[in-house]
Amino acid sequence: MATVDVIDIQGNKVSQAELPDAVFDVPVKTAVLHQVVKAQLAKRRAGTAKVKNRSDITGSTRKLYRQKGTGRARRGDIKSPLLRGGGVVFGPHPRSYEQKVTKKVRRLALKMALTCKLKEDELLVLDQFDLAQIKTKDFMAAVQAIQVKKALIVTADANTNLELSSRNVSGIKVMRLDGLNVYDILKYDKLVLLEGAIKGIEGRLLV
Repeated sequence: MATVDVIDIQGNKVSQAELPDAVFDVPVKTAVLHQVVKAQLAKRRAGTAKVKNRSDITGSTRKLYRQKGTGRARRGDIKSPLLRGGGVVFGPHPRSYEQKVTKKVRRLALKMALTCKLKEDELLVLDQFDLAQIKTKDFMAAVQAIQVKKALIVTADANTNLELSSRNVSGIKVMRLDGLNVYDILKYDKLVLLEGAIKGIEGRLLV
């Protein structure tokens, strides 16, 4: 079981925390991480792009001019895809881009992402992140004290002062435990866990 230092928002060591090997020390397979991240990003796509086919265009179905004798190319009706304002051939239509990934694989990928952060020394544990008021200046002072620039901060419960103080800071994202996902863990340089969130992660992944 790995042991990490727990620091406060001034950057001082206050205690130590144990991280279970079943969550923070699993074999990492890039193919599994890739599959889950790809599925996660695909699910975000709206899939609402739509074009009008030939049958959707308003217009007459009369043949524009006779087939032979004019010296011009053969023409059908005015809704032909070859003409301006005509229908579109093979264009997009509303669809779902969702890719199904089993719960077992998603849970395994989350463990792998957490393992990566720990092994690459990009995991910090804070005892708490309590701000007296909603003030970005106070939040930035704390972030500079713990020496992070691009980080994902995971809280166990709602923390209104922290969430509102950080929302305009680029490169920093505050997320509640129930929203923890593989993409955001890998996207940010540092993963900052509040000590209370560790138990929540264990309960979520050790089922």
